[in-house]
Amino acid sequence: MSTSNEENYMPKEGNEGANSPEENVNATNETPNSEENQASVEPSSGTPNYGFERQNTELIWVSQKVSEVRTELGKYIIGQTEMVDLLMTGIFSNGHILLEGVPGVAKTLSAKVLSRSLNVEFSRIQFTPDMMPSDVIGTSVFNSKEATFSFRKGPIFSNIVLIDEINRAPAKTQAALFEVMEERQITYDGTRYPMTFPFIVIATQNPIEQEGTYNLPEAQLDRFLFKIKLDYPELHEEEEILQRYKNEIKSPTLEDVKAVFSADEIAKIQTAVGKVIVEDNLVKYIAAITHKTRNHGKIYLGGSPRASLSIIKSSKAMAAIRGRDFVTPEDIQFVAVHVLNHRLIMTPEAEMEGVSAEDVVAEILKTIEVPR
Repeated sequence: MSTSNEENYMPKEGNEGANSPEENVNATNETPNSEENQASVEPSSGTPNYGFERQNTELIWVSQKVSEVRTELGKYIIGQTEMVDLLMTGIFSNGHILLEGVPGVAKTLSAKVLSRSLNVEFSRIQFTPDMMPSDVIGTSVFNSKEATFSFRKGPIFSNIVLIDEINRAPAKTQAALFEVMEERQITYDGTRYPMTFPFIVIATQNPIEQEGTYNLPEAQLDRFLFKIKLDYPELHEEEEILQRYKNEIKSPTLEDVKAVFSADEIAKIQTAVGKVIVEDNLVKYIAAITHKTRNHGKIYLGGSPRASLSIIKSSKAMAAIRGRDFVTPEDIQFVAVHVLNHRLIMTPEAEMEGVSAEDVVAEILKTIEVPR
């Protein structure tokens, strides 16, 4: 985005009476005790003060940390730069992520390396057709000495939970994830067990294989912030992969991955992301995008209000990753496709024509006027 366009989305508060730095400085000198001038002018530079200096410093730190995560993932993952940004956006938005791609494009490896770059607990659950809900959330265990039952927590009780091949579990096991993904708690035998912060589910699925798989219900899909589709690497990227591992026989270990973020730092970043400014005309832009999905001839089921909330949360996180404390239309357009692609159900006619959800979202983004 050009600099002139970004300036249009600088915060408007405090701009009145601040036409130039010189005028602000003169006004301050004339009335040094004026609270209004002290609130709108930086004492040293005379530049407008929007009240976000601390946040800007935090966002610079966030950008530096994200660069470190990219470096750590780059030790094992070649290419997939968009996926890395979307994964970090999901973490900073406190949202769950669905990775979809054919076998062998490093879906599981990406999730494992990301979890190692965060200094938090990690667990992996391999979904299978015979898996029961108790295999995920836990079960009651009888203590013969005390003649009592106690709840033994399942592998879902962790910070980063990798659910591999999520579409291999039947509906009853999928239903066990509804409460924990939405409310971040488990209710078992009338007792509530909250999850510790952070709690992020990263799930993988194969879109091609149909044998022994179950389509995820719409209520389950709607709980994922993003669906990130991973494609095959480019030719030069595949050559780089082969060059890196041409002398290796064993699978790569993850011992060299350095932890970049702690749980407290993630909480700090999420607080800073919450302060990122979204102008009112951009709020209307997001609402128009989601509303258009409900009134489109090729869409049978459009985006829900949760989709609109997901767009605004993730666009704020994307702006923070890019070092800004305000959202631009480009941030919204970048995340909208990944927020909506798994929430839309196409009409049978559109499916027969080979029209995908991504195609329709791209069309909607072209038809709606971009606020400037």
